[in-house]
Amino acid sequence: MEAVIATGGKQYRVSTGQIISVEKLPGDKGAAVEFRQVLFVNRDGEVLTGPSLGSARVAGEVVRQARTRKISVVKFKRRKNYRRNKGHRQAMTTIRITTIEV
Repeated sequence: MEAVIATGGKQYRVSTGQIISVEKLPGDKGAAVEFRQVLFVNRDGEVLTGPSLGSARVAGEVVRQARTRKISVVKFKRRKNYRRNKGHRQAMTTIRITTIEV
């Protein structure tokens, strides 16, 4: 069984036992997480979407809280002696999907 969930402004295709990294969610390592915004479920070839997913949910547990690799944000204008260099690391949560319920 697999499902498509929405969290953090993005959509993720998940199945039971899979580990995904999403935008930061509250909770420490081992905490339970529940996704109520389920957009699509494929249950052994039977496709469920729309109103038939009213009670669907995907549950998981937090594996770790971390930050992604640093990215450099560089601004530069030639011949104007204008240079700016900034770094950014996005906070993320790694989750193991435990159950998909419809």
